[in-house]
Amino acid sequence: PVDFALDIDPEPAGIAYNLDAEGNATTRVWFEGRHPQLCVALRTTVETLRANPFEFLLEASFDELCAGYGAARTAVLAPYLLQRYASGPVVDLGRELARQAGGQVLPFLLGLNAHVYNSHRSEIRLEGGPLPAEETLVRGRGSCRDLTVLFMEVCRSMGLAARFVSGYQAGDPDQQERHMHAWAEVYLPGAGWRGYDPSLGLAVADAHVAVAAGAQAEAAHPLVGTFIRGEDVKSKLEVSIELDATLTSDVIS
Repeated sequence: PVDFALDIDPEPAGIAYNLDAEGNATTRVWFEGRHPQLCVALRTTVETLRANPFEFLLEASFDELCAGYGAARTAVLAPYLLQRYASGPVVDLGRELARQAGGQVLPFLLGLNAHVYNSHRSEIRLEGGPLPAEETLVRGRGSCRDLTVLFMEVCRSMGLAARFVSGYQAGDPDQQERHMHAWAEVYLPGAGWRGYDPSLGLAVADAHVAVAAGAQAEAAHPLVGTFIRGEDVKSKLEVSIELDATLTSDVIS
């Protein structure tokens, strides 16, 4: 970030800056006494530098889907390789797209991204976790998190490590209402984690800003908390996002 400011009301009794198990930078706060509400305001300016999402060179041994990551990498990537489906329509889709791509990794990913984008209507669903991949596939529509999970599961069915990313996307500069966005990243030896946004049919570049990533969507929540005292406690979450994107200078504020 170029600059970063975090305002919390009421003032925390303590604050700690950590890295979680997924490598995300986290801020953990705790409070004393009882308070009727919690307000968290974050202001940041970031500079995004990846203008070309394809500026990389895959390791020669990883050109084909059947190549695998090797024992050492597979041990590290194990959480991102866990498959929910051993058979069924999600696996069938992966096999068909792999056949169309001639078994090549990059054509497969581009084909999958395009297929999910062209075959599913994108919708906004403000509450609830992502739907199972098979359900989204049958429905033919889904929120960004639904389409991301579908993309991930198809990748994993073909032996590609995939993770869930939560963050921001520049979008239409005239758009009035803003929401958090979700997309997937795939680990490619020689390129590292590379993003694909099936909601928009794009390879991720400088119009996306990642906040958190994890093997499952639950690990990429931007804000989580727990009540430890109080009776009959009820909660209501209200969120407001203002995003000022200046793409001509590669800066998203």
